[in-house]
Amino acid sequence: MTWSFPIGRLLGSELRVHATFFLLLAWVAAAAFSQGGAAAALADTVFVLAIFACVIAHEYGHALMARRYGIATPDITLLPIGGMARMERLPERPMHEVAVALAGPAVNVAIWALLVAFGATTQITALAEPGSGADVLGRVAAVNLFLALFNLIPAFPMDGGRVLRALLALRLDRVQATRIAATAGQIAAFLFGFFGLTSGNLILLLIAVFIFLAAQAESNEVASRDIARGLSVRDAMITSFERLAPSDPMHVAAQTLIRTTQHEFPVLDGAGRLQGFLTRAALFQAMAEGQNTRPVAEAMTTDIPTLPLTAPLNHALDALAEAPAVAATDAAGHVLGYITRENVGELMVLRAPRQGAARRPAS
Repeated sequence: MTWSFPIGRLLGSELRVHATFFLLLAWVAAAAFSQGGAAAALADTVFVLAIFACVIAHEYGHALMARRYGIATPDITLLPIGGMARMERLPERPMHEVAVALAGPAVNVAIWALLVAFGATTQITALAEPGSGADVLGRVAAVNLFLALFNLIPAFPMDGGRVLRALLALRLDRVQATRIAATAGQIAAFLFGFFGLTSGNLILLLIAVFIFLAAQAESNEVASRDIARGLSVRDAMITSFERLAPSDPMHVAAQTLIRTTQHEFPVLDGAGRLQGFLTRAALFQAMAEGQNTRPVAEAMTTDIPTLPLTAPLNHALDALAEAPAVAATDAAGHVLGYITRENVGELMVLRAPRQGAARRPAS
């Protein structure tokens, strides 16, 4: 995810923090300081860090349960409004998805029960009291109970929405099940947004926006995966393209950008083997800095994944989550074409009506 950076590895997954998380910490500290001084600011900052430690534990609940079913979790990202465990794929069986979804809230319930066993009281009302240093354990216990209950709302992308999608998938296909759960999520987002506006709660508004966009994104992703099933890299790759050499200066790349519709350019050596990709963003940055004669090789993105023509298109979709393009190569490593998010999206749009028609029963 852009604007996030790694802070270490834990239990086989890279732990990342989004840059905006520090904006949240600054906002919480400033709000508490204005009402209770430095002591209140410190207390609320520590409290927020404790909350997000519980959020990380929640996400690792998902990750470790997914690992039981052979699904890796490359990374977990800490966001201002929660956390996100990125799994390499969805569980194939609906009941496996139910188990993975419920593992996160189960961790929060376990933390709540453990704190209560150590004498904490579940102080829901204390959550709204800035700088409240009294019974910190009680406030943390209340947060964990709230996280468990909130995530069980049957609306996507909350864990309860994933449970709903999995249970619907027992009777419906996954695309329909996801669409229903995503619609429930967008209705929930509308309600959260309404309450956020009427109460002046900025955090609730941000949560509403996140839920709405995440629900739509998940619905689109599942629909795309369904369409891509049965297709290969050959079906989606761009075969007519301009290429650059590693020694080409930036002004040559700029001229190529102007006379073509490409947003990225494969950089090939003399034998036609891939050296990297020059993205439009990297080209714009170099030209804005006056680096007209800088070699393309110094600004290109390396570590571009490669796949054979017969590889499933879903493998390319997986690779595009981390790279600007995927190159299609032959056995000798020569580049035959490439795939980007944009041209895959165009393919999905073109094939979606045909998929829908194919699924409609004949009258």
